[in-house]
Amino acid sequence: MEQTVQQRLQSDLKVAMRSGDTTTRDAIRYILAALKNTEIDRRGQLTEADAEATLRKLGKQLADSVDQFRAGHREDLAAKELAQLDVLKRYLPEEMSDEDLAALANAVVAELGATGPKDMSKVMPMLIERTGGRADGRRASAAARSALAAVAG
Repeated sequence: MEQTVQQRLQSDLKVAMRSGDTTTRDAIRYILAALKNTEIDRRGQLTEADAEATLRKLGKQLADSVDQFRAGHREDLAAKELAQLDVLKRYLPEEMSDEDLAALANAVVAELGATGPKDMSKVMPMLIERTGGRADGRRASAAARSALAAVAG
């Protein structure tokens, strides 16, 4: 039987504690706390989809924190958040490659019959749905803009 994300996190936490890997240990504790808070908010057990959504949200927050710390010239804090983000990514499905994302964006544009940048609001919802969370909004938006520019071209 496949382990849930939370079970994998718990077993990896034990391994990190035994090996003295404080970065991984702290990151996993942070991730588990976020999952627990979501569980409390939902007043029940998390489904795998809920857990994945929580991890994605947490990943976005960490990425935003890295950007903020770098803008504030705090590389020390940015490095810490980046290390946590690296640990978090181990528990998310693999990201779509740029080529796959571009191909998907082109297919969505063709399927909808989009004719240019004005159709971005039609393309984005379908593109986000089809990526299945395997590409963040910024990357999907860039791919959609590129596909729409090629069609308008």
